[in-house]
Amino acid sequence: MKSSRLGVLHLNAKKYPFIRMTAQALRKLISQPEILVVPGAADALTARIVEDSGFSAVYASGAGIANVLFALPDIGLLTMNEMIEGIRRIVEAVNIPVIADADTGYGNAVNVARTIQVYEDAGVAAIQLEDQVTPKKCGHFNGKEVIPAEEMAQKIYAAVKTRKEMLIIARTDSLATHGIEEAIQRANLYVRAGADLIFVEAPTQKDEIAELPKQIKAPLLFNMTEGAKTPIISHDELQAMGYRVVIHPNLAMRVAARAIQSALAVLQKTHSSELLIPSMLEWNERQRLVRLPEWQTLDDELSRFEMKADSR
Repeated sequence: MKSSRLGVLHLNAKKYPFIRMTAQALRKLISQPEILVVPGAADALTARIVEDSGFSAVYASGAGIANVLFALPDIGLLTMNEMIEGIRRIVEAVNIPVIADADTGYGNAVNVARTIQVYEDAGVAAIQLEDQVTPKKCGHFNGKEVIPAEEMAQKIYAAVKTRKEMLIIARTDSLATHGIEEAIQRANLYVRAGADLIFVEAPTQKDEIAELPKQIKAPLLFNMTEGAKTPIISHDELQAMGYRVVIHPNLAMRVAARAIQSALAVLQKTHSSELLIPSMLEWNERQRLVRLPEWQTLDDELSRFEMKADSR
């Protein structure tokens, strides 16, 4: 089955035949012995580079989309419509499963049901929902608050009841507000409500990080947000602890932003871009990443197309 999405002209149809198959592909990836490493992307080109670099899935970061597309902080300022537009572009740019951030689900359990429909229609393979109050905050900010566990369980149940195939990732931010025992209890409650994966946000101690997979009865996702509250831990060590997925939500965005700062400083100082050429993406590589050759091939094919009028 071929995709009709012209934005991805060379889709590997045998590997991922259609949007609905991405959830199945992600389930298979998570079931593999090796931990699934998922870099984050805030825009379509970054997502394309993640895929081109050989990664098997990409994370559509809510914080990244707020930062990059709106120059806003991650404090719940974006609407679902604003978020899904960026996510849809990411999905259309790649042929690997997309795990997408949906913050608190944009309302109560009924709103979550609608959110699930919108995200799945956009082609998302897995959706992440968290138990913070609305408006939420970045998981590594101070001053977070969480809703009652039973209310979040209801949201998870609504998500599971509404989805077709998309995976449901339940995130709890209660470790910071109530401690590890509450976080474990909430996580297992969310599993009973139907969550496919659990994400305990912002652990600060290595012993806590190691304990969570032992106590939670579902595959765990680990958030590696460099320089924030969680210590840096290697993928191999996380795998040995029992984690199944590790995301690097904004590594690419932050590295790119620093590179932009550095490049503009050079441009301002030297009054020329000559010194920056070795640091740039090469011209032909840029065109390859946006698949200009495939579009040119299509253009050539269409220019040769000729349909003769019926003379009868």
